[in-house]
Amino acid sequence: MPEGHTIHALAGRLNRAFAGGSVRVTSPQGRFAGGAQILDRRVLVEAGAWGKNLFVEFDGDAWLHVHLGLIGLFPVVPLPEDLRGADPEDIPTTGAVRLRIVGDGHVADLRGPMTCALVTGDEIAAFTRRLGPDPLRPDADPDLGWAKLSRSTRPIAELLMDQAVLAGVGNVYRCEVLFRHRVDPMRPGKEIRQSTWRAIWDDLAAMLPLGVVYHQILTMDDQIEAAQAEIAAGQAPRHTADLTGERLGDHFERRFFLYKRTGEPCLVCGSKVRSKPLAGRTLYWCGRCQRRR
Repeated sequence: MPEGHTIHALAGRLNRAFAGGSVRVTSPQGRFAGGAQILDRRVLVEAGAWGKNLFVEFDGDAWLHVHLGLIGLFPVVPLPEDLRGADPEDIPTTGAVRLRIVGDGHVADLRGPMTCALVTGDEIAAFTRRLGPDPLRPDADPDLGWAKLSRSTRPIAELLMDQAVLAGVGNVYRCEVLFRHRVDPMRPGKEIRQSTWRAIWDDLAAMLPLGVVYHQILTMDDQIEAAQAEIAAGQAPRHTADLTGERLGDHFERRFFLYKRTGEPCLVCGSKVRSKPLAGRTLYWCGRCQRRR
């Protein structure tokens, strides 16, 4: 399932391609035909994200709510010159396209989402009130997450995946950030120190924006430092802004401290990386390194 940085990057792509202009909206698959008809030829005002949820505002208080789930894709692709201005139905499709947005120079095809719904602004407000703070949002308040986590008897590794506690974090980030701070993943939330929670939050708030830029999850210290230095110097590769969402970025080697390294030696202490199912995903941790609370 895409983690929060993926959805924020998607919102950015939609805004660069369509925001401020009238768009054509169709449902080639037919499963969103009614909603598409209502949105068709409206101005796409702005796309935004909260955790793993995408919200796209159209004029007239019409909103699109999308959750990609496990298999959803929503690439934003430049249209070839010969298809610009063409009827949306004349643009070739690949697979079952639930929703199609077509602008002057781009097409965005939504496939396989868990949620694709036409909603109102009031419904969006009610929905987001149930979500935890999102480290990628400027209005995020980490104390709201702490208030829920600090009262819970559930393991910290489970709470980090609970979108009502912390929005946008998925399995890779939860495993890696707990290791980065040497936190015992089985420790109940109510036993976690507030300083530990704040360190985790600050670390996520630093790592997630790198994922937005590079479309990669970066958790290794050397890669984080290199990415931050590139961004600060205005040297982030130009192609990262042109990623369509069809594939992961490849600017950095894909490597992690723990993720999918069951039985391999811990990169810090050398003991074997452990794994077990927790909160619907496989948790990876080091029993020797991760003992803090």
